[in-house]
Amino acid sequence: MTSQWESLLKNLGEWKGSFIRFSPQGELLEGVKSVVSFEGLNNNQTIRQVVRREGQADLVLDYTSLPRTTLFFPNGSFSQGTVQLAPFTAFGAELGLIYENRRLRLLQLFNKSGQLYQITLIPEHLAGTEPIETPRLQVNDLLGEWQGEAITMYANLNPADTFSTNLTLTLDNNGRLIQTLNFSDRTITSTATIQGNTIIFDQNPQRQVQVLLLPNGASATSPLNPQFNQGLILEVGWLIQPNLRQRMVRSYNNKGEWVSLTLVTEQRVKL
Repeated sequence: MTSQWESLLKNLGEWKGSFIRFSPQGELLEGVKSVVSFEGLNNNQTIRQVVRREGQADLVLDYTSLPRTTLFFPNGSFSQGTVQLAPFTAFGAELGLIYENRRLRLLQLFNKSGQLYQITLIPEHLAGTEPIETPRLQVNDLLGEWQGEAITMYANLNPADTFSTNLTLTLDNNGRLIQTLNFSDRTITSTATIQGNTIIFDQNPQRQVQVLLLPNGASATSPLNPQFNQGLILEVGWLIQPNLRQRMVRSYNNKGEWVSLTLVTEQRVKL
């Protein structure tokens, strides 16, 4: 397994993009152009990160190690965020995907009441390459059967697990979305209501989950009413090409502890 530091180095370079902020309902609020650079110093023993956003002072950070809030996958994808959830405490996480000369990052922030209050999507491309902009994700873009390979890394740094996945998304005669997920000898079937650019998995009123369909082929998944004693997940999805998708899932257990991070790369094999 590639070391965490070596995986961080996959992000070296100058990334041009935008910080695009949305309401909790997925409505576009504002977009600010950005340049985020990662430079290796001292033979890559130190990483300097510079964040430039229009109208704001530069943010400069130097790293010689990584905090326990963060995990990197071998391809450079990563997540950082809250490690312990608690009632009446704000929390959030960033989930970042990388593919060739592009990155897609999603920041989800929740207030002290446990309500999602800010979503920031950050699509980026390496300087010197052409950006690829795609429209807002639609439900029809996701329908069909997807076969994938997943890797799960653990917050306690236990050895990673790899496994195959199979995801099927269909619409029934009433227009409800039916999702069937198979992995590690488990099958999970759930149904959802489609409301414009929002998918709400609502068959369990106590554990409703919403998926916001966003521009650049992105989706943001989060609980509608987080219950820390039930466990929860935060997820970003990215339709990179019409039949190629990545998903990253940050999972918390029923004690509110961050336990794992899963990266799924899947291809559509049937419409």
